[in-house]
Amino acid sequence: MHERLLMSLKEKEEFFHLELVKHGVEYHKAAEVARMIVSGKPDELLTDKERQLATEVCRKWLRQRQRLALIYGQ
Repeated sequence: MHERLLMSLKEKEEFFHLELVKHGVEYHKAAEVARMIVSGKPDELLTDKERQLATEVCRKWLRQRQRLALIYGQ
């Protein structure tokens, strides 16, 4: 009867990883960005390489989401 409201960090990481891969992001890039997301590390503390990777991955995810929204009329 009690629903589990909180996800563990591992579950959150798996969720983000799955969502990114499902929208066409390369497996290893998705894994790295999912780890960054759940780490809670502020953007200012990310390296330039990490910021660049996160931007690239999120842009790809967003393009796919927008494309699917157009296709399915959402």
